[in-house]
Amino acid sequence: MWESIARLVLKFRLVWLVVLLSVTGYMAFRASRVKLSYDFNSAIPTDNPKYKEYQEFRKTFGEDGNLLVVGVQTDKLFQLPVFTDYIGLTEALKRVAGVDDVLGVSSAVNLVKDTVAEKLKAVPIFPAHPTSQAQIDSGKAVLLDLPFYQGLLYNKQTSTWLTAVHVNKDVMNSSRRVATINAITGLVDSFGIRNGLDMHYSGLPLLRTRMAAKVKTETSWFLLGSLVMMSLILFLFFRSVSTMLLSLAVVGIGVVFSFGTLDLLGYKITLLNALTPTLVVVIGIPNCIYFMNKFHTAYRDTGDKQKALILMIGRMGVVTFFCNLTAAIGFGVFALTRSSILNEFGVVAGINIMLLFFISIILIPAVLSYLPAPKPKHMLYLQNRWLAAVLKRLEIWTLHHRRIIYAVTVLIVAVSVAGMFRLRSEGFIVDDLPQKDKLYTDLKFFEKNFKGVMPLEIVIDTKRRKGLRAGMAKTLDSIDQLSAYIGAQPEMARPLSLVEGLKFVRQAYYGADSSGYLVPNQMDLSFIVSYLGLGEKASAAGGSGSVGNGGSHEVRSGANTNSLTKLLWSFVDSNQQKLRVSVQMADIGSKRLPAVLGDLEKRAHTLFDTARYRVTFTGTSVTYLEGSSFIIRGLKDSIQWAFVLIAACMLFLFRSLRILLCSLVPNVIPLLITAGIMGWAGVRLRPSTVIVFSIALGIAIDITIRFLVNYKQDSMGKKPEDAVIDTINTTGISILYTSLVLTAGFVIFCFSDFGGILALGWLTSLTLVIATVTNLVFLPVLLLGLIKGRAKPALDIDKAVLDGKHDQTDAGAHL
Repeated sequence: MWESIARLVLKFRLVWLVVLLSVTGYMAFRASRVKLSYDFNSAIPTDNPKYKEYQEFRKTFGEDGNLLVVGVQTDKLFQLPVFTDYIGLTEALKRVAGVDDVLGVSSAVNLVKDTVAEKLKAVPIFPAHPTSQAQIDSGKAVLLDLPFYQGLLYNKQTSTWLTAVHVNKDVMNSSRRVATINAITGLVDSFGIRNGLDMHYSGLPLLRTRMAAKVKTETSWFLLGSLVMMSLILFLFFRSVSTMLLSLAVVGIGVVFSFGTLDLLGYKITLLNALTPTLVVVIGIPNCIYFMNKFHTAYRDTGDKQKALILMIGRMGVVTFFCNLTAAIGFGVFALTRSSILNEFGVVAGINIMLLFFISIILIPAVLSYLPAPKPKHMLYLQNRWLAAVLKRLEIWTLHHRRIIYAVTVLIVAVSVAGMFRLRSEGFIVDDLPQKDKLYTDLKFFEKNFKGVMPLEIVIDTKRRKGLRAGMAKTLDSIDQLSAYIGAQPEMARPLSLVEGLKFVRQAYYGADSSGYLVPNQMDLSFIVSYLGLGEKASAAGGSGSVGNGGSHEVRSGANTNSLTKLLWSFVDSNQQKLRVSVQMADIGSKRLPAVLGDLEKRAHTLFDTARYRVTFTGTSVTYLEGSSFIIRGLKDSIQWAFVLIAACMLFLFRSLRILLCSLVPNVIPLLITAGIMGWAGVRLRPSTVIVFSIALGIAIDITIRFLVNYKQDSMGKKPEDAVIDTINTTGISILYTSLVLTAGFVIFCFSDFGGILALGWLTSLTLVIATVTNLVFLPVLLLGLIKGRAKPALDIDKAVLDGKHDQTDAGAHL
């Protein structure tokens, strides 16, 4: 079969080349249209309860993750020149395209009781254009006497001041976000430089934008770096510019196909599938090495280029097909998960790794048929003395030190298994950021001074329309108790809700004394409502014990609308059924978050009767960390699927349970060792580290396939020991070179600014190195142990599958 394929490829080589180049041109067009993804919650399935709760929250109250916070820690903010400039900064931020609103120290308002008009007016605390230090000092005194702003806009103990910038949700979900975020941070940095202040900023809009930008930058640099490194290795290996360019053409077309596939399937570039082009380069180069190695070996032995090409395709076609198939399985199993980000990565990577096989088997033979025959210098690597010495040492170990190899392997595996029990699974929203990165340090700054900026939303649902009217005072009191409990937690800031706003209103109603900052009771509500200027509709609500959203529309449309009132009334839904409590919290990780939420749920159930209320905990923090946990669970399942599917491929190829065992054990051992090293080194299980095992299994099994198939081709008429030694010597060179290429390719990821990609780089490289050792040391020993005493090697490969119509007496059969 494969000989027929070889002749078909060579006979119609020009047609195949034209078709390949035409398809490549079309895929290049599609690749030019691919865009970056700005979705922060694509890891969680759409039917997940947490996802549904979050979407319901967004439908009712809008986005929760569009707040960018700016902070500064200083004692000189309220000096006249500095504060005047700070007012200018606030006004400039309001004018940035894509900014909906800004609430900060300089724009804070106070509620003042107008006894004549019987209304509460929102009055700016600071003048728009202060002319004296006394004006600023007076405003500062007022600000610090308003408990509403404590922990929201300032931390008095640490002299830290905060400005909240609300970014438009449509801008956040488009490429315009980059310009908006850059404009905001540019203004903030300029203010800091002018006044000698160290400015800090954080929040999900900033994190999402900067991380997406890093993805785009790293994708380009990793792709360029991998191509340069592969070019260098190929030239040093083959000493031929044409061979190097041919190999780069194979992977270059593969890269174009990978980007084009993203657009064809309607996918966007995410942090995960951005790795696909680089993986195509890393995995495609070994294809080229094995094809070229077999071509050179066949030409050296036959002296006939045409026959060498037929032998190359006939002997390496099935091997490369199954190698790419198992590698595609290693990635493709992610498509079986219900996480969209993993699913997309699995589909794109799996498809394009298989496409690499077709690109290789068309382009390499066709181009080689037009090129001159290889020169002796191009084949000098076949007699590399250093590699020959290494292979000779492997031969000695295989024949004379089997017990030691078994003993050392068992000892290492035992230590690794012990390390596996130390593994712990935990993910953070900023998992991938290095601790010296400004994004990370600024996040920790806000966690230290304001207990964090990650949004957690609590929805109090009365289960019926206008349900807030009944027992409003009791509901407010329960929310206040829950808020006090939350604010006492070390990882959570004081919550913001309608209750805090009404406490602010009560303080103003009772003479602006801070002692009046309390939850209004039933009697308070009936008096306060007339001062809110909510109109007849609100009075009706107040008469029944409610200051709910019946009047919120009046406030929103009234002349007295400002940042404060818009903020407060956004905590009630239009049906007067639900109240929203917003919490800013620290990035505490997926391990602690369930325990923290569990405690809050228990507290909520003691305060709210489940017959009348439904309390939901949601928000970006919950969905993101739920997605992280879901990815880890999905990756664990994908490893099992990869193992089963690869085992099925190996069984189909070799038709022997003994050889199936030989093929799997040497590739399970590296995974165990890597897991053990992670446990002993304290590396956490998170999406970027769990993914290593499935990827490494799919790639490392290639070495096993090539070794065992070459063993079959070398085993006819030989003793098992001789066949194994011949296989080590004939296949070892290409295996070592290929392992070097793969390891070097993944080492590129070690230069990433993302901790997850960096971990993917060094862990995968480590696993591949270990896999190379086990396949060249342990596999031959295991193979000899299983076939010992048999007259013929126990490797029952279907000859029709492997060799097509090749006869044993063929001039290249001994290769």
